[in-house]
Amino acid sequence: MADQVLDAKGLNCPLPILRAKKALKELPTGGTLEIHATDPGAVKDFEAFCRSTGNELLESRAEGSTYIFLIKHTN
Repeated sequence: MADQVLDAKGLNCPLPILRAKKALKELPTGGTLEIHATDPGAVKDFEAFCRSTGNELLESRAEGSTYIFLIKHTN
């Protein structure tokens, strides 16, 4: 269970990333953020985001047309 859930459905790049970045700042180190997005580009975007920020992408999956990401705030 994530500490916070971000609904980014219907938003296109770069909005899901920008909203996730803001939400992660509000979480303590070790906290988790679950993001729900519908933009297919979000898969590669969140992989690159986690690589560049040092946050940990714990999970990336699709449920129908919704992409779900679980990110652990590590810094």
